[in-house]
Amino acid sequence: MSRIGNKAITVPAGVELTIAEGNEVTVKGPKGSLTKTFSPLMEISVDENVITVKRPNEEKHTKQLHGTTRALLATMVEGVSTGFTKQLKVVGIGYRAALKGKTLNLIVGFSHEVNIEVPEGVTVEVPDNTTINVSGIDKQIVGQFAANVRAVKKPEPYGGKGIRYVDEVVRRKEGKTAASKK
Repeated sequence: MSRIGNKAITVPAGVELTIAEGNEVTVKGPKGSLTKTFSPLMEISVDENVITVKRPNEEKHTKQLHGTTRALLATMVEGVSTGFTKQLKVVGIGYRAALKGKTLNLIVGFSHEVNIEVPEGVTVEVPDNTTINVSGIDKQIVGQFAANVRAVKKPEPYGGKGIRYVDEVVRRKEGKTAASKK
């Protein structure tokens, strides 16, 4: 039994869901519209603002598809109704971020500035020099862009400098200590 796959998805007010042939699902809401094609094995149905996903058999592959399909549908509904946000913090002396048009400019201790193009469907805000807010309706695109920004300069364990998520805890290591001679 797939516990995730068996959960029903409640569609909030203002969100419209259409299922075309070939299991192509389009979800429209106040934030935008998302379309995704799912496996033809899964049976997706909508009854009075409740989405259910059913599988035809108990094979391992269809069980895996069942939970994945339900989870992707749930994130699509959540994305068009409320959206997704990732917050990043730039930590370090002289480290800063700026937004120049559709390009995120990072100064993080390299000999050059790092420029990252913001993809379609993602909104980036830089309220101050050390905070980056990444938001959008597609959870995968928002998370991937935030991970790409973080990968420019990962937080290091000795000084704690780098780009990190706001809620991320960086394990700090103790540095070298000079041996005292007696």
